[in-house]
Amino acid sequence: MIALFRRIQPSKKLRITVRSIAQFLKINQNLIKRVESWAYVVFVHRRDKGGLFISYRRLEEWQNAIAHQIQTCPTLSQLSQLKTSIQYDTRKFKKQYLQKTLDFLNQMCIERQDVLEMCESSNSIAS
Repeated sequence: MIALFRRIQPSKKLRITVRSIAQFLKINQNLIKRVESWAYVVFVHRRDKGGLFISYRRLEEWQNAIAHQIQTCPTLSQLSQLKTSIQYDTRKFKKQYLQKTLDFLNQMCIERQDVLEMCESSNSIAS
């Protein structure tokens, strides 16, 4: 958990909007009083039900942040380390990840690995 959170720093770097929380909760935006980004969760103050904790992992912004990390990995070894962190996090917190998110991230890793392998093979041919 800590490795991926340390890398992404969701409370500092993710912009969680009232609109995205409302979409996630499938409620009207007017029912949300305030959204607070805490270290490991988002705290939502609702007008109708009081407070509610939501894991960053459940939000689209989290998926996008991981996808960005994958897309910008400069080397195969760094991609491998990132994949290990993602696999650990998704195993440990399986209930917080949707299957479509896991499939999407896996596909992103495969595509990035293909790109990096092509780059490395073309670099070794040029040498």
